[in-house]
Amino acid sequence: MTKTDQPHYKYYKDQQLSIIKAPFCGGQAKLGVEKGPRYLLKAGLESDLNGLGWNTIIESPLDESEIRQQMVADDPTDKYLNAKRPRFVGESNEKIYNCIKEKVLAFDRFPLTIGGDHSIGMATVSATLEKFPNAGLLWVDAHTDIHTIETTDTGNIHGCPVSFLLGLNKNLNGVPKSFDWVPGNLRPEKIAYIGLRSVDPAERKILRDLGISAFSMYHIDKFGINKVIEMALESIHPDTNGDGPIICSFDVDAIDPLFVPATGVPVKGGLTLREGLFVAERLAETGNLVSLDVVECNPELVTDGKHLFDSVEAGCAIARCALGETLL
Repeated sequence: MTKTDQPHYKYYKDQQLSIIKAPFCGGQAKLGVEKGPRYLLKAGLESDLNGLGWNTIIESPLDESEIRQQMVADDPTDKYLNAKRPRFVGESNEKIYNCIKEKVLAFDRFPLTIGGDHSIGMATVSATLEKFPNAGLLWVDAHTDIHTIETTDTGNIHGCPVSFLLGLNKNLNGVPKSFDWVPGNLRPEKIAYIGLRSVDPAERKILRDLGISAFSMYHIDKFGINKVIEMALESIHPDTNGDGPIICSFDVDAIDPLFVPATGVPVKGGLTLREGLFVAERLAETGNLVSLDVVECNPELVTDGKHLFDSVEAGCAIARCALGETLL
């Protein structure tokens, strides 16, 4: 591990960082993803970031055991159409949102949020956009997560956070009050996807109707990962040749399950581990990263110790590379 001497982090020159533990599992159906933050920290993530020059503190807006208990209890009245646990998801995300906004960004600390399922993206991105309204969002994921709570077929809200960020659920009849806090402050032209390989027809229609930039594995195979990153950055900051604040929300299932098997919705044919880490390194190199999520590592989905180690280490490596780790 090498502490970088490059001029990274234009927006956090003092290298103050908060690790936000978001042990949330209610946006999907499988227990265990709430353990992700604990395992990442157990693997030495905080000390690794200290070694890179970051002054870290840990914030815990959610209690892991309480989240798990509430998930197991599964209130049958907590449902909207086909969407499962909207009250649980909305209220939990509001706590994360308030924490990042009031305890992290208000003090000019970099927010590194470790999940937890990807529904937490509605909280992390919303809060960051209030601090950096011109920020562009790179959603690194096998999935678009842009279903509305009316179009979702699984009912799992971890497939819906981007629709909340875009405000697509605001005008739906009977949307639970638990989402009233979501500002819907993301503009379609300020998001780009990287690594897609599972997109439902309803999601494809939203992407096309809104003109959202999306780079699938086809584009990565065709152009190469560096060119795709450059195109994605230019799409979210077209007037400045890609230069501007960047939010990165990184689902570990963007990486092929050959390398990261401990995740809830694995899809074959994804990024290699090296490509996934290059995304993180390349974003660090820009100096423009203002927020990072690392989500969807589920320690309960593997029984092989090596598979678990590989998955947790991949999550830690994404964070380290995005926050300054270099080979030379």
